[in-house]
Amino acid sequence: MSYILSIDQGTTSSRAIIFNSKLEAITSDQKEFTQYFPKPGWVEHDAEEIWESVLAVARNALEKANISAAEIDGIGITNQRETIVAFEKSTGKPIHNALVWQDRRTSNMCSRLKKDGHEEALNQKTGLLLDPYFSATKISWMIQNIDGLKERVDRGDVLFGTIDTYLIYRLTSGASFVTDATNAARTALYNIIEGRWSRELTALFNVPIKALPEVLDSSANFGLCSEDILGAEIPICGVAGDQQAATVGQACFSPGMLKSTYGTGCFALLNTGATPVSSKNKLLTTIAYQLDGNTTYALEGSIFIAGAAVQWLRDGLGIIEKAEQTGAMASESAMDEPIFMVPAFTGLGAPHWDPNARGAIYGLTRKSGPKEFARAALEAVCYQTSDLLSAMRADWAAAGREVETASLRVDGGMVASDWMLQFLSDILASAVERPKLLETTALGAAYLAGLKLGLVPTPAQMQNAWALDKRFSPSMDTETREAKLSGWKDAVQRTLSND
Repeated sequence: MSYILSIDQGTTSSRAIIFNSKLEAITSDQKEFTQYFPKPGWVEHDAEEIWESVLAVARNALEKANISAAEIDGIGITNQRETIVAFEKSTGKPIHNALVWQDRRTSNMCSRLKKDGHEEALNQKTGLLLDPYFSATKISWMIQNIDGLKERVDRGDVLFGTIDTYLIYRLTSGASFVTDATNAARTALYNIIEGRWSRELTALFNVPIKALPEVLDSSANFGLCSEDILGAEIPICGVAGDQQAATVGQACFSPGMLKSTYGTGCFALLNTGATPVSSKNKLLTTIAYQLDGNTTYALEGSIFIAGAAVQWLRDGLGIIEKAEQTGAMASESAMDEPIFMVPAFTGLGAPHWDPNARGAIYGLTRKSGPKEFARAALEAVCYQTSDLLSAMRADWAAAGREVETASLRVDGGMVASDWMLQFLSDILASAVERPKLLETTALGAAYLAGLKLGLVPTPAQMQNAWALDKRFSPSMDTETREAKLSGWKDAVQRTLSND
């Protein structure tokens, strides 16, 4: 039996899942790590703590499975995207906390660059917008604000990388300084059409290309995990950003296929094939995956707060103990209380892109309580998804195409809630499909590694093998749906900063 170790390094926790060659999950381990909020709108991680958590879960997964490192054929890595780490070339040690994708400290920098007319050129090259979400301004902020960093970068002593790059560097003991095309595409420094780091954009953000990693396919030779890390040399063969890995794990290999992942945030991707589709509705054009030098593109809608709103109910308000409680609470809530939560805790993503918006709740009465708050948090995720899919379908139609499936494939921790998925189906007026294996992000990374190793089926075969757990069909009447969407749109308009 062949085995693949999938490392899933997320925003709030690190996981390791061991898959066999049939892509069945054998065992897993998970560990949360600390979230730092030094100032309003700032979000940081201790990259050393991330590294230690990855080591711990990988070793624990091997122990649980009673499998030695020598029995692992390859490693796949998937990661929170856009989060950036500055680390020493000599040791791989981070020199500052990682700046997380949710971090908004570069809002003013982005506004200034927009006013100077740089967004259109950036969008044409990268498919992205000028927003603090992406890595470029984070790197620029580090170089400008960390004492002595500019001089060290100029000397070549410091490297920058997204989490995948940082982990590979540590796993290979500094032998491999690489990333894959999907992660490079999220930096706002990579030309997704030409497939190279953009000299114009690296100059704009004052980021030396020599401090950026080599870009490889998503299924490639990324280096060998050193023997002293896990107990044997293991090839690292598959890498993709978390949302792209989920797209692979959901077997969305045909143009027109659509998936949405519900974790800390929510991210919907529409496969557009070999042709990048430019958005007229503030969506992102990105790389879905890259195999054998061939790039497959996607339209993406990004929601910053999904599961994080449920975490806020638990950690901020203390009205739940576990996320699993929210579905039952929502079903018991007073449905005649039309409460709308706009979870703009770190600004609003697509299709609004307002970094200065902040969270708000509308419609509170004396009758409002924990159950209504739980329902509002789950409903907000569905309303935001509706916004994304409406924009996505419009862009795809403008390109002369139609979404080929009448259903949305979903994954991530939140989709364990039947209540949320039924409401999602109702508000979208379309079917929602939940797969048997919810950990599609880790599955995608394992698949990409297995593809390089020749252990797994072709993409076409993988598409046929996709297994459905439950299909949700809409049951809400049109009048109710339109009233709810109207209330949501009004709440969003009241929340926008209008800057």
